[in-house]
Amino acid sequence: MEPMKPKEPILEIRGVNKFFPGIKALDGVHLTIRAGEVHALIGENGAGKSTLVKILTGVYFPTSGEILLDGEPTEFKDALDAQSAGIAAIHQEASMFPDLSVTENIFMGHHLIHPVTKRIDWKSMKRHTRELLKRMELDISGDTLVKNLGVAQRHMVEIAKALSLDARVVIMDEPTSALTLREVEDLYKIVRQLKREGKAIIFISHKFDEIFEICDYYTVLRDGKYIGEGRVADSSVDTIIRMMVGRSLDQMFPKSDSLFGEVVLSVHHLSQTGFFRDVSFALRKGEILGFFGLIGAGRSEVMRTIFGIDRASHGYIELKGNKVSITNPRSAMKHGIAFVPEDRQNQGIILQMSITRNITLPQIHDIAKASVLNSSLENRIAREAGEQMEIKAAGYHVDADTLSGGNQQKVVLAKWLATHPEILILDEPTKGIDVATKAAVHEFVSSMASRGLAVILVSSELPEVMGMSDRIIVMHEGRITAQIEAKDGDTDEIMKAATGHEEEAV
Repeated sequence: MEPMKPKEPILEIRGVNKFFPGIKALDGVHLTIRAGEVHALIGENGAGKSTLVKILTGVYFPTSGEILLDGEPTEFKDALDAQSAGIAAIHQEASMFPDLSVTENIFMGHHLIHPVTKRIDWKSMKRHTRELLKRMELDISGDTLVKNLGVAQRHMVEIAKALSLDARVVIMDEPTSALTLREVEDLYKIVRQLKREGKAIIFISHKFDEIFEICDYYTVLRDGKYIGEGRVADSSVDTIIRMMVGRSLDQMFPKSDSLFGEVVLSVHHLSQTGFFRDVSFALRKGEILGFFGLIGAGRSEVMRTIFGIDRASHGYIELKGNKVSITNPRSAMKHGIAFVPEDRQNQGIILQMSITRNITLPQIHDIAKASVLNSSLENRIAREAGEQMEIKAAGYHVDADTLSGGNQQKVVLAKWLATHPEILILDEPTKGIDVATKAAVHEFVSSMASRGLAVILVSSELPEVMGMSDRIIVMHEGRITAQIEAKDGDTDEIMKAATGHEEEAV
């Protein structure tokens, strides 16, 4: 029996280059997209993925190279030109109009016009919206305002918009970054349905479990260059990581053995009505204590309470055996606690402020005399912490919004590193950052623990928790369902505890 011939490509990128002043963003990039296939576009931050997507959607024009649509050379003059060619993008941050309805968002920019009255045909648009939502098994009304939808529902509406355009190529950029496990499964169902309908999907993700679950082929970019491609089924995580960053999977979790010291933090029967209940655990000097659970498990709420952002309704906290009252973040900082929140852009960093000012912000009272900043001290503190985190920037005077997501996270870590804490709480510290930066963050966490820092690592990525923790606490629906030594950790056991299918083992 002869092997099946590959389908003819819908879309091809051949030798595309893109230059900006002083920067070569893309260097000889190739990409082949076929109908009925999900193609993973893989690369760390700065690899050129975003630039390539902007070329495919008509936002940028390539400096040189070819774009072929159905085998014919083509040019996208602008975003509308790419859209009319059947290319639609669903971005990580849903670009929608929150005060408009689902129907209005779906048909924004391509309203249906009544053939007789020449006015907007609301009746037809509402009918098409009902059909699209039914096709996607999405139980919402077309009249619902987008601001009243959840993150997952907004993503589904964006997919519906792509279908309303009769898109042939759908680009999904980190579509699961803010979804629950159930919502991710719903998205997978939609992706598989689109495949059956002959749509081509470009799937951008940092999560390898997603790539191996849903994708058929992959292309890897590194430093703006095409590195290689292949069938997902014929590859492995380690192979793809080596292509991305030139290092192996073993180097992703550089966990050093630590000598544990005294118990520095004890949490006793801590509760917050409606979020978590009866949470108790201890953290030792030099230990990395992992917290695992699905979205909504209550992990972040526990950490916010320990740091004094939220107030507990019951229970108490001890530091080195002494009962303490932590009523606000300043109080937590005085007790030697630092907290890196999950939402770095809104809670961890001020984007319109320089790197230096971001790093030194928690110490503003210590580096000012009579309301006058000591600039030399400020610069020294920022430089020492920033160099330790290997922040890549044109200078520490530049604003944080000029940095990549990975370097923004390094700024947040440097900010707290500069305060010399005894306890460091990290809530999803590698969310949305590339593989190379993840490895750098892991190395930093491990080195800090080996120097005696006590670390709490909250993560939704099970390999990260298992690879970096000494002990793992599992939460489900606001309660602890398991406490496990990491060396004895079993994936199935942890997932059962995280989904509430195991009796409490604490």
